[in-house]
Amino acid sequence: MRYNPLNSNRGFTLIEMIIGIVVFAVAMTMMTTLILPRAEKSIDPIYQVRAAKLASSLLNEITGKAFDENSNTSLGLGRCDENSNPCSTTLGPDGAETRDSFNDVDDYDGLEIDGLLLNHTTQSYQDLYTDYELAVSVIYDGDYDGVADSSKNAKLITITVTMPNQETVSFAAYRSNY
Repeated sequence: MRYNPLNSNRGFTLIEMIIGIVVFAVAMTMMTTLILPRAEKSIDPIYQVRAAKLASSLLNEITGKAFDENSNTSLGLGRCDENSNPCSTTLGPDGAETRDSFNDVDDYDGLEIDGLLLNHTTQSYQDLYTDYELAVSVIYDGDYDGVADSSKNAKLITITVTMPNQETVSFAAYRSNY
């Protein structure tokens, strides 16, 4: 009888199977360690875009208000710190004001809101921004160096957004006394 390799019933040996499994396990471990960290970070740009939208929206709301309680030009008060009209010495809400009744920039100082409190009008963003938190800080910074000073020429508004991955990002704008 003649030996024909095509009709052979040979299979893999146990040692060949074990080596194949080990090689496959090592390859999968390497693939997992390379791909998984990238997949976890793939949501970060979405968090950052949403944080920028939130901060931009709140900055627009704040900068649309009067510079100071004593400088509302729509009420004919003119600028504070001129014509014996002093600027406010304390920053923060005046009395029992709520966000809906804030009428000047420094009323927002100390405001902290989370995703459940973002909705203060009729439109709700709670489903998109549930795990976001915003904190607002307002200081006098007349020389525009980012450090509080006694000059009443400008206020630095800083909004710090904490994203669902617990990273924070800050956005800032100046509101001048004009």
